[in-house]
Amino acid sequence: MSTVPHCGPLHTCHVEAGATLGTFGGWEMPIHYPGGGVVAEHTAVRSAVGVFDVTHLGKISVTGPGAAELVNSCLTADLAKIGPGQTQYTLCCAEDGGVVDDLIVYLVGPDEVFCVPNAANTREVGRRLAASAPPTVTVTDLHTEYAVLAVQGPRSAELLAAVGLAPGANVTDIDYMAFTDTRYDGAPVRVGRTGYTGERGYELLPAWKHAPALWAALLAAAGPLGGRACGLGARDTLRTEMGYPLHGQDLGPDITPLQGGLSWAVGWDKPAFWGRQALLAERDRGPSRRLRGLRATGRGVPRPHMTVRSAAGAPVGETTSGTFSPTLRTGIALALLDPAVRPGDGAEVDVRGRALPCEVVTPPFVPSHVR
Repeated sequence: MSTVPHCGPLHTCHVEAGATLGTFGGWEMPIHYPGGGVVAEHTAVRSAVGVFDVTHLGKISVTGPGAAELVNSCLTADLAKIGPGQTQYTLCCAEDGGVVDDLIVYLVGPDEVFCVPNAANTREVGRRLAASAPPTVTVTDLHTEYAVLAVQGPRSAELLAAVGLAPGANVTDIDYMAFTDTRYDGAPVRVGRTGYTGERGYELLPAWKHAPALWAALLAAAGPLGGRACGLGARDTLRTEMGYPLHGQDLGPDITPLQGGLSWAVGWDKPAFWGRQALLAERDRGPSRRLRGLRATGRGVPRPHMTVRSAAGAPVGETTSGTFSPTLRTGIALALLDPAVRPGDGAEVDVRGRALPCEVVTPPFVPSHVR
């Protein structure tokens, strides 16, 4: 298997902009841009608007009679609770309850569902859906057919209006976790009121070949609004401040939805979904660990895979994500902890042999403005 990373339709744009690039989920993507780095990009999203290239995210189309029924019988959330034109956060679980991936699904109608999984898991999610599909349903990997551009921040609606996304279509008025199909410069664009930063935002899905023109227009209009291009470094600090899990760190094949604090994304009353029996059993007995937030009360920055101890010095878990919060100006982390550990408790993180005092908290670490 080739280890050469994939490049999206905006790769040349990022190189020309002088972006620092890195491999994420098998794709070479911008980590940050010149002119302030991660902190400046993070701050732009919290205060104005940021534009992200997240084309590494997967795209899977499920079409044909019974498409929505298939997806609902496989993934955890209850798709019957939303209608056409709405999106839903859901999980693809293994039969033992572990999380194969977390994803957003767009319900186009009973015969069409559009799925956006994580980059590294796209093939596996598609394979599992295809293996369960009846003859009437087709599962198609469209990973390189569409780009994904995330416009996030309190001025995101102004930015979409400034670039003239289908004037008069009320694109910026769509509800949270809803979407609409519109056009930019005559080309189709799907616009979802979704995001991964905790700010009001949108995710735009233009065709692969049309992405560079839309990207250029967004950046040109973002500057006067105090906005800028942002990389995956800022995306990570923003999502950690919100306590949003990252698959492969805070979720994974060995971390169930109950352990990851995502029981709300499980349609417990549905008759079928992958991992249902294992998750029901875990719910009955209680999870053996829970994802909690840690806010440093001393100087230091927690990182993933650091031991967490109680105030008395007993090991109680391990960090899964950790970073410096540009908003709070202190270290924060997500950690899988013994269920007896509660918000308000004191804890210590072993940062290379030094005890970093922390408070156990319930995320988000900063207020959410998604709605």
